[in-house]
Formats: sequence, C-alpha cells, structure tokens
Amino acid sequence: MVYMAAHGLKRARPAELVPGTVSVITVRMDYLPADTSGGWQALELDRLRRSSEGIVSVYARGRDYHKVMRNRLQKLSDQISQAMGPLGYRVFTDSAPVLEVELASRSGQGWRGKHTLLLNREAGSMFFLGEIFVDRALPVTDPVASHCGRCSACIDICPTRAIIAPYRLDARRCISYLTIEHAGPIPLELRPLMGNRIYGCDDCQLICPWNKFARRSALPDFDARAGLAGGQLVELFGWSEEEFLRFTEGGPIRRIGHERWLRNVAVALGNALRVADANVAKPLLASLALRADHSSALVREHVAWALDQKN
Repeated sequence: MVYMAAHGLKRARPAELVPGTVSVITVRMDYLPADTSGGWQALELDRLRRSSEGIVSVYARGRDYHKVMRNRLQKLSDQISQAMGPLGYRVFTDSAPVLEVELASRSGQGWRGKHTLLLNREAGSMFFLGEIFVDRALPVTDPVASHCGRCSACIDICPTRAIIAPYRLDARRCISYLTIEHAGPIPLELRPLMGNRIYGCDDCQLICPWNKFARRSALPDFDARAGLAGGQLVELFGWSEEEFLRFTEGGPIRRIGHERWLRNVAVALGNALRVADANVAKPLLASLALRADHSSALVREHVAWALDQKN
C-alpha cells in the first residue's frame, strides 16, 4: 500500500492537499441493502460455514460507492453554496490521501473501534465516509467518547489475526487487503485462513455488538446484484472475462480485474476442497481443472495450490 506513504503529510494536513481549506465537513452513508432482515449478522456469519459459496463483502455487492457518494456530496456542496454564497470546496470519498476515520472521529461522527473502523452508537459501522473540504470557517463539533469498553470480539474473530492489538491493523494480513489491493500471489500461510472470502471480509463488523444498530440504505444502489450474494464458487470461477466485466459493471469489484478475481476464487475453491466429501469435491475439481493451463501465471499458481488441497 505504497500510496499511503506517497503523499507524505498531506494525509494529515487538509490545507496542503487542497490549498485554502479551512474546515472539513464529514458525512456518512449507510449501505446495508434495503431487504436486510433482522439477525443479519448471524445470517452473514452462517454463509462462511457454507464452504462452496463465495463470500463478497456486503458493501461490494451493489453499485460502486465511490460514484454514489461523490454524486451526492457534489449535490450537497452545491446546496450549501447556494445557501451560504460562493464557496470553494472539493469532495472526497476514499479517493485521495485523506485520513477519513480520523476526521470523522474528530468531528463527532463516532469513535474509532478496536478494528480501526469508525463506530457510531446509532448506526454501527456499516456505512461509507465522505468529506467536503471548504474554504469557510464552520462551527466545530466535538468528538464523542469511545464505547468499546473491554470488548475484544473483533480482534478475536479476525481469521488471519490482522488486528494485532487494539486499534492496530497489519494490512498485510487483512483479507480485504489481500483480495482487493494486493496484486501478486497471496502468501501461502494465509491462503487456508481465507476460507471462502473472495472479495473483502466483514468478520470484524459482523461480530461487533454495535452493528445491531446498523441501518439499511435508503438507496437501491446497494442492493445485492445477482451472483454476489449466495453465488457458488464453481459458477463464479467459470465467469469468462467478458462475463466478469458484465456482471461487475458499475460495481467496486470490477477494479480488481478478472485475473485477480480468478486468483481469489481459486483459493476459496482450494479451501472448500479441503473439507469436501467425494461428491462435493467432484465439481470443484472439474472447475479448477479447466483453469489449470490459464494464460496467467498468477492464476495457474493458485489453481495448482487449490488442486493440492484435496483431502
């Protein structure tokens, strides 16, 4: 994650990133799909036990949040400008060297949980963050106190032990990083720990008691697309590049590309093979065999590893 260091202190100094910035307005946008039922955390955790099912992080099953949030921030900024007069501003949502969680916590949106994400007493953590840098002095809102107490559920559940201490995350071990940001081979010692997670990981949020207050989105944008909730690994691994691009159009998954998608699903297939009986293993093996001579060395390596996991 070299980009985090590339911009130096700009991450901590908004006025260096956008000259003239005096205040930052922080916002959050809920993303649980509208049809999310009660007890959703337990339902999502149960998916992890269905080894032949591919698990995509909840936030990534619908439309790309960058586009949705950016458009809404732009409209909000225009409305503020109309009400206040000429306003210099720039909007961000996970798109520049901005310390989003720190800004949000300092502005009273919530507190940083032990998993390093922002927590809110009325909304848990299932929301996106965005910012509007403005050239006006605005009233300062106070931060809120932490309410994690002695709870360590997020630390205890992390499959790869990426949360190495309260408020400290080793991104190199984080499944979200490995399946999304990381471009090369996934470390051998971490592959068995990834289970059937093929894009992102929600475990630390699923176990968090505060997420019983998580709110459903008022927008249809984050409703799950076909195949991205409950999709079977064999089917997902069979997507051609054309199908991958079509099924992920307008969504966040598309940015990892077909090659990394196959890499991720191959690892999940290998993990499924390790626990599968003969009948279940047969279609898994057949699916992997079709990609054994793939043109990508990255895909071939992970397919070969997966085939070796047969119990």
